[in-house]
Amino acid sequence: MAAPPQIAILGAGIFVKTQYIPRLSEISNLLCLKYIWSRSEESARGAVEIAKQHFPGVKCKWGDQGLNDIILDASVLGVAVVLAGQAQVDISLELLKAGKHVIQGTPEIETALASYNFICTSSGQPIWAVAENYRFEPAFLESKKLMADVGDMMNVQVIIEGSMNGSNPYFSSSWRRNFEGGFILDMGVHFIAGLRMMVGCEVTSVSAITSHVDATLPPPDIISSNFMLENGCSGVFVMVVSSSSPKIIWRVVGTKGTLQVERGKDNGKHGYLVSLYSPDGQCKSTFYSFSGVTEELKAFIQDISQAIVKKGRDYEAEPRSSFLEGARDVAVLEAMLESGSKGGALVHVKKF
Repeated sequence: MAAPPQIAILGAGIFVKTQYIPRLSEISNLLCLKYIWSRSEESARGAVEIAKQHFPGVKCKWGDQGLNDIILDASVLGVAVVLAGQAQVDISLELLKAGKHVIQGTPEIETALASYNFICTSSGQPIWAVAENYRFEPAFLESKKLMADVGDMMNVQVIIEGSMNGSNPYFSSSWRRNFEGGFILDMGVHFIAGLRMMVGCEVTSVSAITSHVDATLPPPDIISSNFMLENGCSGVFVMVVSSSSPKIIWRVVGTKGTLQVERGKDNGKHGYLVSLYSPDGQCKSTFYSFSGVTEELKAFIQDISQAIVKKGRDYEAEPRSSFLEGARDVAVLEAMLESGSKGGALVHVKKF
């Protein structure tokens, strides 16, 4: 049996410590975590100390030399890039050029598509996967199946009342405050991924109004958008970055029923309640705990293993992880933000 692939993590912030390390530990039989890198030695060592509980052999790397060591290490096949949005693209492209498989977040993913296609032209090109990806949440996999029970779509509603305030660990994140689109783009892209997964078709055009109410947040912090799906169904997307009563809902009204996905908590576990309402007033509900990060990392490792077995030829990566899907999510939010900057003008969503 082949040895599990060796991977590295670039980044040592909150998400790495609270999500990546614990989630990777759940699938530690599938991989070997070789390095954790950060710009500073202190930050890298802090994350490595946590990771050593699950991966005793993990090593610490930092600074330009440490990054170069990882790029040149042929034994490292995959890299999770968990850095500030502005830094992700250049580093990811450098890793892809070196033949590494990469999983990264979505911000600014669109800007790298042309470069990626230029770097990777062969059929066995490195995998570029999208992380923090709602397409891997069991609730959205189930809701996609249940869509057949609502009949023809009549209307779609996505209501996001966020909780980005001083008690949120990401509130003081400097890169999100200096990032074009700010919290609306960084947070909203995940909700768009859930929407697209659920309805199974693309958003073609939008018309949005944006505003700035909370002075502690970068503008805009509120967006209200009408949108049109390619099947002719209309919908609304409303997002308030910070509210006093957080609520997150996706709701599809159909000719034969209504399907709703709502974020919540059950028996101490966070996740989503999926509810199917029938015309006779009955409702069937099932709660699904969060497990998307584990599932997307598992898919990434399995894709790398498949690429090894097939020696880089004729392998297909998990389509839900595709960088194109990430670009399509971002394109919807960017169209909404553009429309908002133009006072609600109709904007067509970029196609990929």
